[in-house]
Amino acid sequence: MEKGSGAGMGRAEWAMLLALSVLWGGSFFFVKVALADLRPFTVVLGRLGLAALALHLLVRAMGRKMPPSPRAWGAFLVMGFFNNLIPFCLIVWGQTRIASGLASILNAATPLWTVLLAHLLTRDERLTPAKIVGILGGLAGVAVMVGPDAFRGLSTSVIAELAVVGATVSYALAGIFGKRFRGTPPLVTAAGQVTCSAALLLPVALLVDRPWTRPAPGALALGAVVGLALLCTALAYILYFRLLASAGATNLLLVTLLIPVSAVLLGTGVLGERLEPRQAAGMGLIALGLVIMDGRLPRKLFSRPI
Repeated sequence: MEKGSGAGMGRAEWAMLLALSVLWGGSFFFVKVALADLRPFTVVLGRLGLAALALHLLVRAMGRKMPPSPRAWGAFLVMGFFNNLIPFCLIVWGQTRIASGLASILNAATPLWTVLLAHLLTRDERLTPAKIVGILGGLAGVAVMVGPDAFRGLSTSVIAELAVVGATVSYALAGIFGKRFRGTPPLVTAAGQVTCSAALLLPVALLVDRPWTRPAPGALALGAVVGLALLCTALAYILYFRLLASAGATNLLLVTLLIPVSAVLLGTGVLGERLEPRQAAGMGLIALGLVIMDGRLPRKLFSRPI
């Protein structure tokens, strides 16, 4: 059975997929908790720095070695810039002004941009009618969530929402660029890109946030950063790459539909956030667009005998 097919998902793969969705959905919750005491760049730096340390220890424990060539580290630098530094900073800053659940729903638009940009930037991934319909439906969902406020001027909440959308575009570019790492052990790629991201962000966080001028963060904020680093980054990467090998990239798109579920539940149940009707409608449109793009469910529905 082909890895990209739905039938290739056994119980173990489904368990890992659900766990990954909870980890990445939980990242929006941890960010909101950490922001109570820490500035945005400091939160991201803590996440990346601790995750890099954990991943390097794991690389060493598994007997792997990081590549010594400048060319390899240059590729890690580009990947880390688009896959970690830009999107993490945009999402965390966005969450200083919008709810974690809303940020997670907007983040679900990542595959829409991936498909569109892959068509424009590569030769082997072309748009199909189903993908075009899915992209239009998903983008309509984003427009519904941003809402009519965008036409009345760029308020801080609209800018925050657009920042999260910008993060999804960066993720999409990273996904396209990341194809060049097919010959590199996934754990090495994860450690390399996270390390480069942390190194790039360190001077920015020190100059902008000046963390030494702020009161010492509380235990909850520090615990949230540790959770972001070890659970939502290091452990999530391990699950991600194991799923990529066993279930295929197509099935991994399903995690995008599941992430907002855990993020919204944590946001409304623990943080007391409120999900507006238009945000729920937007999530539905994005989910519908992803289902159409994926194609498996529509094929099953329309291939059944009447």
